Amino acid sequence: MDTTYAARPVAPVRLTRRGRLVVFVGSLLLVLATVLGLGLSLDTSSASGDAGTPPPTEVVTVGTGQTLWDIAGDLAADGAGDGDVRAVVQDLEELNGLDSAMLLAGQDLRVPVVD
Repeated sequence: MDTTYAARPVAPVRLTRRGRLVVFVGSLLLVLATVLGLGLSLDTSSASGDAGTPPPTEVVTVGTGQTLWDIAGDLAADGAGDGDVRAVVQDLEELNGLDSAMLLAGQDLRVPVVD
């Protein structure tokens, strides 16, 4: 007995509008979850919540024609920032909340006390 069966043609998958919307939203949620998961796993912040002890500072008034680099250079020569002027400039910008190195004559700056 030799029986042969003909293969049924497979119909292509067709999605309705609602089905396409469900696939799109599901894919979007999957991508969003992946991005958030990677973002949280790459967060390497080590803030402890303790304020810590601020370094001792003194106030210096900026003179006419004086730049942040000049002030940092004087502090670096006295031993601040291990003598690296760039490190002292960065410290001064952070300490005073400066957005740029632009200073105005008469401006008061907090600078670290150098022993």
